Amino acid sequence: MNLKPNFFEKRGETARIFYDEQLAAGKISTELLSLIPVISSRPIVFVCIGTDRSTGDSLGPLVGTLLEEKAIAPFHVYGTLEDPIHAVNLEDKLMEIKEKHVHPFIIGIDACLGRLKSVGVIQIGEGPVKPGAGVNKELPPVGDIHITGIVNVSGFMEFFVLQNTRLNLVLKMAKTIADGISTASLAFHNKKQSWKEVNWSLDQGQNKLM
Repeated sequence: MNLKPNFFEKRGETARIFYDEQLAAGKISTELLSLIPVISSRPIVFVCIGTDRSTGDSLGPLVGTLLEEKAIAPFHVYGTLEDPIHAVNLEDKLMEIKEKHVHPFIIGIDACLGRLKSVGVIQIGEGPVKPGAGVNKELPPVGDIHITGIVNVSGFMEFFVLQNTRLNLVLKMAKTIADGISTASLAFHNKKQSWKEVNWSLDQGQNKLM
């Protein structure tokens, strides 16, 4: 759980999308596709951080579980309600992912707290999310890019606020994020196929010239 929404490194502008705004999932998909490398052969891995022991911190594993129920190949997903990734096992899980996938492009997903007017906002941008930064825990940053959801208000008795965050809001935000990622996976697959066809055409043309 990243308690403060600005605890990630920004290299560019961060998109802010309210979970219930019109075409929210489509906007999430568009933002993701603008940040994910299509031409690269790097595997795309979503690391959903959080725990089901706290409603506010369950955003990540809820997204992971919803994604497991969808066909989002060629994307890979880690961190679900059944097998969550949290402060205790984060480093080990990251090592497992990097052993399994060669030079993965990682998207870190986590919940955070923010201003009252920003509750319900989904943020997408370059740079990693930094789990535990808001509570002074030394945890490794996660992701080449990040998706964070502001689930409640920061500033006072944050653990209490986190524990008493409404599951209804967190679930709705998780569904919007998962729908956006699912839409992006289809478009990403089509782009990959188109790129392969272009490469094939170029190779064929070169062979004819030789």
